[in-house]
Amino acid sequence: MQTSTSNAEAERRIQKLTQHLNPLLMSDTNYLYIVSCAARTKLNVDTSSLSSYMRGKYRDIQEKVFNYFNANPHLQTPLEISKDNHRELCMKQLVGLVREAGIRPLRYVLHDPSTYFSLLEAVGSVDMSLGIKMGSNVQGLQTIATFDPITDEFIIDTPNDGAIKWWIGNAAVHGKFATVFARLKLPTYDTKGVSDMGVHAFIVPIRDMKTHEPLPGIEIHDCGHKVGLNGVDNGALRFRSVRIPRDNLLNRFGDVSRDGKYTSNLPSANKQFAATLGELVGGRVGLAYSSVSVLKVAATIATRYSLLRQQFGPPNQPEVSILDYQSQQHKLMPMLASTYAFHFATTNLVEMYSEMKKTHDEELVADVHALSAGLKAYVTSYTAKSLSVCREACGGHGYAAVNRFGSLRNDHDIFQTFEGDNTVLLQQVAGDLLKQYQRKFKGGTFAVTWNYLRESMNTYLSQPNPVTARWEGEDHLRNPKFQLDAFRYRTSRLLQSVAVRLRKHSKSLGSFGAWNRCLNHLLTLAESHIESVILAKFIEAVDSCSDPSSQAALKLVCDLYALDRIWNDIGTYRNVDYVAPNKAKAIHKLSEYLSFQVRNIAGELVDAFDLPDHVTRAPIAMQSEAYSQYTQHVGFE
Repeated sequence: MQTSTSNAEAERRIQKLTQHLNPLLMSDTNYLYIVSCAARTKLNVDTSSLSSYMRGKYRDIQEKVFNYFNANPHLQTPLEISKDNHRELCMKQLVGLVREAGIRPLRYVLHDPSTYFSLLEAVGSVDMSLGIKMGSNVQGLQTIATFDPITDEFIIDTPNDGAIKWWIGNAAVHGKFATVFARLKLPTYDTKGVSDMGVHAFIVPIRDMKTHEPLPGIEIHDCGHKVGLNGVDNGALRFRSVRIPRDNLLNRFGDVSRDGKYTSNLPSANKQFAATLGELVGGRVGLAYSSVSVLKVAATIATRYSLLRQQFGPPNQPEVSILDYQSQQHKLMPMLASTYAFHFATTNLVEMYSEMKKTHDEELVADVHALSAGLKAYVTSYTAKSLSVCREACGGHGYAAVNRFGSLRNDHDIFQTFEGDNTVLLQQVAGDLLKQYQRKFKGGTFAVTWNYLRESMNTYLSQPNPVTARWEGEDHLRNPKFQLDAFRYRTSRLLQSVAVRLRKHSKSLGSFGAWNRCLNHLLTLAESHIESVILAKFIEAVDSCSDPSSQAALKLVCDLYALDRIWNDIGTYRNVDYVAPNKAKAIHKLSEYLSFQVRNIAGELVDAFDLPDHVTRAPIAMQSEAYSQYTQHVGFE
């Protein structure tokens, strides 16, 4: 009898395991749970209105880029191309945009940065190498520029081998001039020494205009073949007593007279430094913004394929889309929500940067400097991970080079290192947060982005409310106030606790040792703060949307973004009883339900990115006849 019972139990377990491993053997009841969840009430989304809200006033100039490349297929980057040919093609693409399409990106850099970054997004969607080539400036912060009053020239020097500037875009082949950021040194006649006037920008010719050979004192070396972005001719530069005219100083913020006297139209050294600093953060702003465009392309390809691809189903019934499976939704729907969240956050960053360029307001410069560091680090890291997830979500077809995940991943990977290593940038954000924290206790005010800490820090110092900790209703969990309060509470808690730890460890380990001991804690703090900023901007975007159908769709996506993030770090909230067990369970259940709901409008959400087929260029993501396109590509008739 006992043997019979054991055999029955073993049989039951084998049957259960088989159902998990082979969906074809699922019972109708179990399988229909998946389908019924995916078939709940679907929102009606006006894709055109949503797209207009997303792309705004820059739609026309982006369409101009897309249409130019569609009309010139010979300028579209082929799947297989050598490094040298890719570099030449990139140069032809850039020349074509300027001379034939009439697009002059440098006109926008100074007076309309928002349009410039929108151009970068469109160009980078066509070929990421072209986007980087169009946005590359040659910079060398350790380089020295010493004024020689006798010859009325600046002498540009690389002081040591450690100051050689590597990975300079356009330097290896095509560049003729370089914008060089160098420390300006002026002679002081009374002491016969020099004064360091800080970082300034200089125009330095690096190649002969006729022969294209490097000029005397200019040493250029090719960085060679790379993992990705091989259309960009990266090089390494060293300057050996290179003389340039005094007029080559870019003197918008400071100038040097013929007799070596320094003047500035900015009232203080801090203002001058802030203005210079503002010029340096543009690269980080551009990378954060461009990284979102890469994520849009990847999410579009993976989502369209998942809607199209059918696999398994109940006995004697049609197969279903793989996006109807909860596991596929779990991979892609929070990612799609994050793509929308990042879009609004980086668009806001671009607007702040544009305002900073106009006003040179010191507080705004500091705010953009910190926020650009955090968003660049957070968004590029997320996109890098997501590219692998998208590839895996598309199975074997995702591994085909023609479907682009490989090239997107390789080209984007360096974004995590460009303009500052992501780990270093997050430490910079954490350091700024700690400075703000110290200012609070000295009676100071918070900078713009940190304003929320004024209230949430006070909330943190009090105990969580045991009543609201148990609220689990859908209206409460989807209330933006609850979501934003939760994000900000976590940041405040992390900030206060890491400040206590640093104070404690600095007594025995010193400041450097204490920082290193708390480094992971500090990185988590920085990421939490950036997530709080992203959610706040997403909520603002939802509130600002005037079209009812678009607003409803954005609200759904925003709720998924917020609750998925809370669930991913639910341990933090549980540890301090901010969320009771029943509420944690409700958050998990609701986030899964919202994933199902977002799945129902996933096609419309990626269509709103408005990326034409000739831009996505992945056969498995074509908006019509995707399978026939793909089968023809591999040789079937």
